[in-house]
Amino acid sequence: MNFDSLVKQIENTHLLLSRSAAKAVNSHLTLRNWLIGFYIVEFEQRGENKTEYGSMLLHRLSATLHDKKLVNVNERELRRFRAFYMIYASLGGVFSKNAIRGTVSPELSDYIKRGTLSPETTGNQTQLLPEKLLNSLSFSHFVELIEVEDPIKRTFYELECVKGHWSVRELRRQINTLYFERSGISGNPAQMSVKTQSSAEQQQTSDIIKSHFAFEFLGISNKTIIEENDLERGLLDHFEDFLLEMGRGFCLEARQKRILIGDEYFFIDMVLYHRILKCHVLIELKSDKFNHAHISQLNTYLNYYKREIKEESDNPPIGILMVADKNNPLVEYALAGLDNQVFVSRYLLQLPDKKQLQDFIASEIKSL
Repeated sequence: MNFDSLVKQIENTHLLLSRSAAKAVNSHLTLRNWLIGFYIVEFEQRGENKTEYGSMLLHRLSATLHDKKLVNVNERELRRFRAFYMIYASLGGVFSKNAIRGTVSPELSDYIKRGTLSPETTGNQTQLLPEKLLNSLSFSHFVELIEVEDPIKRTFYELECVKGHWSVRELRRQINTLYFERSGISGNPAQMSVKTQSSAEQQQTSDIIKSHFAFEFLGISNKTIIEENDLERGLLDHFEDFLLEMGRGFCLEARQKRILIGDEYFFIDMVLYHRILKCHVLIELKSDKFNHAHISQLNTYLNYYKREIKEESDNPPIGILMVADKNNPLVEYALAGLDNQVFVSRYLLQLPDKKQLQDFIASEIKSL
């Protein structure tokens, strides 16, 4: 074995085992979520306490699991797991062969032994082989697919996704751009498929591991989910100290604060609460040059906080956008919904001025 072949062997070993590890994480994550859905449906159908049916069950279950610090899932996710089981009940046969000892209940074992799952109970079944789906799709793919109500349309996207090794983002894009409908009215669906697949974004092994579902399943902090470069991470670490040391009423609430808008998760770089102003302060830091999408993103977060988080006694939230491009440190305030100039002046008086923030960014850039 020469040196080049040694390098090749190590490279192949790494790729093979890293892919295997990612698939193992995904299969166990998918199994867990499917089983949670199964157990919820089993309780609803056979549970003695009939008053637990409906949304109250999911609300109570979410709160209890959260208190036990075992499975930190909210009501929306429990509803998603239930739908996942209802639509993809046929995955049970695969899971029964590969399940970890102790995770499959006697009820599920009985279902498998009977060889079928009731269509009235489980809804429409996929036309693809369950093994093929599990080997090709991550749970994040299934999250997108269960939103497709038409079973024929869902099967179409399953086939195209498996065939093209689509990333989750590509699957979402094709659904949102009505690929199924466009294919149906096209003169040559097969040719359209070839063209679509040639430009489709493919799934990478790292996509599975980077999924927030995988991070929570493995018990890894939300903060780790976001890929920050050294500049952003260093700036945020020091900016937190910088604000808190100023003694102007800032209280740190969270770093990489996760919020759910619709069915999509977003992460705010830093969230603080200002005791004097009685409002939240949202901070976003970008290492690239300023563009209007940054302001749009921050204002989306501000509007979310105004509608979902702000208490009646709170003032509207404000945002600070820091653009840390090495050639042009820039700071912009986003004063969402503050039409009253008295409030604007009051906020600007309590916050660090832009010159202070620009000097801070410039100093941090030089030291990194």
